[in-house]
Amino acid sequence: MAWDEWERLKADAAARGSTGMQLNHADPMGVGYERLKSDKKAWATAGADVSGLQDDIGKALGKLDDGQAGLGDTAGCRSAAAQQELYDSWKQYAGKVNGRCAALGGLLERTGLDLAVSDTEVKSELDRISAGYKDTEAVGGQAKGR
Repeated sequence: MAWDEWERLKADAAARGSTGMQLNHADPMGVGYERLKSDKKAWATAGADVSGLQDDIGKALGKLDDGQAGLGDTAGCRSAAAQQELYDSWKQYAGKVNGRCAALGGLLERTGLDLAVSDTEVKSELDRISAGYKDTEAVGGQAKGR
């Protein structure tokens, strides 16, 4: 779930005036307190899984390189030049996805190790990662009115 969507959901709940449960007023000795624990193993597993995507991306990059081998000089052949341009674009994109997986996986693992990290600190780190790995703009025209 994107951070913006989470913030919207929280704002919607606040607008409805729901007071069924307020975590900032929970009784530490109350019945439900034990269920509000975060699981370090879940954080570590999520981080390892995201970081583990790097292996598959690395294999895909290797296959991409293998498929491009032998293309040779693209001068005078527009389809070969277009293939080279597409190859360069995908290699760069996949490399950025690989880096993003490393950064996000590391953040999830670190967050799990120290559960005292605030939501604000995690969001700040997610924003930093997002800024460093901006997605490419959509191609094929822009949607109007959407």
